[in-house]
Amino acid sequence: MMDQIDIANVLFLDIETVPGAADYEDLSEEMQELWQIKARAILRQAAAELGEEETAALYPEKAGIYAEFGRIVCISVGIVHRNREDNRLRVRLKSFANENEAALLQDFSQLVRQFYNDPNKYYICGHNIKEFDIPYMCRRMVINQLEFPELLNIAGKKPWETKHLLDTMELWKFGDIKNYTSLRLLAAVLGFPSPKDDMDGSQVAPTFWLEKDLERIAHYCEKDVLATVQLFLRYRRMPLMEEDQVQHVK
Repeated sequence: MMDQIDIANVLFLDIETVPGAADYEDLSEEMQELWQIKARAILRQAAAELGEEETAALYPEKAGIYAEFGRIVCISVGIVHRNREDNRLRVRLKSFANENEAALLQDFSQLVRQFYNDPNKYYICGHNIKEFDIPYMCRRMVINQLEFPELLNIAGKKPWETKHLLDTMELWKFGDIKNYTSLRLLAAVLGFPSPKDDMDGSQVAPTFWLEKDLERIAHYCEKDVLATVQLFLRYRRMPLMEEDQVQHVK
């Protein structure tokens, strides 16, 4: 299947998420109570064993990975095309980064509707997107009461109806269902630059809430997208992208 896909029809994607509030104390009483329930499940502890301090400390560390308690602050995409002059591939990297999550999701959805609206022709590709990025985006769209673009309108669909979702981690499994393989590890094994040379996922929340540095988060997210493009090329036994083939679009 991979060899039959035109890479120009693939939208490469990654998202960055943070807790929905800066601190546990900023949550409403109801959300604090609900986070306490979630924290017990995460730590597998009974209510009597989990104190308020431990519950609060877990919030900035873990809340961002759950769509009910977190929010999206950046969606980065990569669009590959072939240059007419030298016939080499190029990739354009663009980020939708915004403190206003609804506006961010609307801008991203507009791109998908305008250029990638047919799931029989176009694809979305990312690393672990079936377990994280796609369901997270869909849930946040429901929370923000936004309409799904066609490629994300997947609720209730059968596996053969979502073949337009290409997960590079799933492709690496080759039938193995036991473990998670990180993009960083595959970069090291397959010989392309690591996406984690500036920051890692644990730094996204403080970079957003404390430093207010969306530009740095977008730059980090775009590196993940580029690494996913490189991984896709490795799967296809194609040359990797060189620096002069990468364009960052505002």
